[in-house]
Amino acid sequence: MWEDFKAQFILNFVDDGRWHYLANGLLVTLKLTFFSVLLGLVLGFCIAMIRNIHDNTGKLKIPNFLCNLYLTVIRGTPVVVQLMIIYFVIFGSVRIDKVLTAILAFGINSGAYQAEIFRSGIQSIPKGQMEAGRSLGFSYLQTMTRIIMPQAIKNVVPTLLNEVITLLKETSIAGYIALEDLTKGGDIIRSRTYSAFMPLIAVALIYLVMVRLLEFVAKKVERRLKKNEK
Repeated sequence: MWEDFKAQFILNFVDDGRWHYLANGLLVTLKLTFFSVLLGLVLGFCIAMIRNIHDNTGKLKIPNFLCNLYLTVIRGTPVVVQLMIIYFVIFGSVRIDKVLTAILAFGINSGAYQAEIFRSGIQSIPKGQMEAGRSLGFSYLQTMTRIIMPQAIKNVVPTLLNEVITLLKETSIAGYIALEDLTKGGDIIRSRTYSAFMPLIAVALIYLVMVRLLEFVAKKVERRLKKNEK
């Protein structure tokens, strides 16, 4: 059994330096996750602010309508379909880097969910905080940026970290546009060696380790926030 395991390991990872497919794919996956999270943060924060301003003041009706349309479409369709539409339809007639396309797709998708996370964080702050800020002479925007948002962001950090974990796993579909991420790297090895067990198990273990590390960070952050509340 040991000799068979050793032979399979050498065949899948050592021969022809096939482990590079996993290493290079891991770098692509991490790059996709990092930049998609940043794009999602920007989109989510802006959309949450627009919707909150509209709910409280009645202003920004057209931007609020567009934000609701965006949330309806993005949250109501599979991310893999969104990825293929962006790559094969929107950018189908131009040459564009596949990594950039995937970042746009995953970032736009994540932004819809992060918007709701930010919005729920804002709504969790008692309305008296807004009234207190306005009574001190702050404008609506000043009250939001100086009083409401710091508390809201503190409340949503653990949920945002869970969204990062979800996004990390969602990037595994990047192979649909022939992007060689971690999952695609394992699939390439499988196609070369005709052995599915070892490369796919290796991919699963790498994802598991990354998710566990992120969960550890999320729990640490959550504990630190709870201590600060005390």
